[in-house]
Amino acid sequence: MSAMSNHSTELSTVVIVGSGIAGASAAQTLRSEGFSGRVVLIGDEPAPPYRRPTVSKDFLSGATAAEKTALKPGSFWKERDIELITGATAVELDTRRKLVTLSSGETLSFSALLLATGGRARKLEGVSGAHFFTLRSMADADSLRESIRRTGSLLVIGGGLIGCEVAATARSLGAEVTVLERDRSLLSRIVPPDISTMIASLHSENDVDVCTDVALSSLDVSDDGSARATADDGRSWSAGTVLVSVGTVPEVTLAVAAGLRVHNGITVDGQFRTSADGVYAAGDAANIPGVRDSERYRSEHWNGAQAQGIAAAHSILGKPAPFTDVPWGWSTQYGHNVQFAGATRFDDDYVIRGSIDDRDFTAVAVREDTPVGVIAVGRPKDLRTVRTMIARGGTVDRAALADESVALTDVLADEREGRVAAAR
Repeated sequence: MSAMSNHSTELSTVVIVGSGIAGASAAQTLRSEGFSGRVVLIGDEPAPPYRRPTVSKDFLSGATAAEKTALKPGSFWKERDIELITGATAVELDTRRKLVTLSSGETLSFSALLLATGGRARKLEGVSGAHFFTLRSMADADSLRESIRRTGSLLVIGGGLIGCEVAATARSLGAEVTVLERDRSLLSRIVPPDISTMIASLHSENDVDVCTDVALSSLDVSDDGSARATADDGRSWSAGTVLVSVGTVPEVTLAVAAGLRVHNGITVDGQFRTSADGVYAAGDAANIPGVRDSERYRSEHWNGAQAQGIAAAHSILGKPAPFTDVPWGWSTQYGHNVQFAGATRFDDDYVIRGSIDDRDFTAVAVREDTPVGVIAVGRPKDLRTVRTMIARGGTVDRAALADESVALTDVLADEREGRVAAAR
């Protein structure tokens, strides 16, 4: 990685490509940290920065109006002298001359540039037409909502986080819902099998038809005009609306064309610097070093992108600090709040506090007696405590961790005392 040659006193213009939570948080941080130069925030959607998690929940259901999803009041950006450009895409980046060209034809020069280009919904090859949708933006949610209300039935391809949330939202709209998942369990990238079973039961109790271990051979339109999904084993399902929810891919088109180092996202160092001097990346598009493990990762969750945007702004200003944020996210389905944090693997052991059957528990992923991840249902305070454990490292007493008569804060204190003693 090249080091940033510009010191904060030499900064005159910071351009941020992407007005999601990473880009918006970076812009706010630049101002709150006292940067008085020009800040330009570029978004490819017509709306100002908004709370993207609502697109699969309250905004999709219609419970929250578009104006209520705004990240900040309309006057916020102007009052802080942040130039907000909406409905524009950055189409060319010249890292040597430090110029970025927009789809409008405008060219901006910069002292530092942050790529917060986010991700885009992964599509299935050959699948298109009026019946088929992906979900990433408010415009996507508007179109999907209208189709669900009009057709009254929804087929969700993919039982990940967004797929499950949309299934729950569609049921609240009165639609018949079927979820097809190619793996053996829902949310397989996030939760272990026993918790996945609990999530599947929650959907089944709300009249969602959950089908796992489904290998699709085709998605097309049947003679009656409905969309049809057919599996390799001959099973088929039909619905008036189909959501393809099979993950996201990092938006790296601009970075690749500019010659930046890219591997499953824009490769950055611990200070969010890319391979080009003066160019940074954060959020869903960035591939960053892990907190402890040598493995790199992309955080595809709101809170992680927010933390990265803040950290990248500090780095741009010449005030870098070790990035120790433990990624976390959340989901609300049928009134149940599910939160998760850390970086887990399929072979991790889990220590359970509470009862999975009662849907009131905290599951701590432990690797060699070290907490590495956590899933909490209905226990947000537990999640915050375990996130602190993960960030600090160190081992824990598994028996104490599972014993609800022992407060988690006491387990944390014991872990901290153990680390101090070991260091002496």
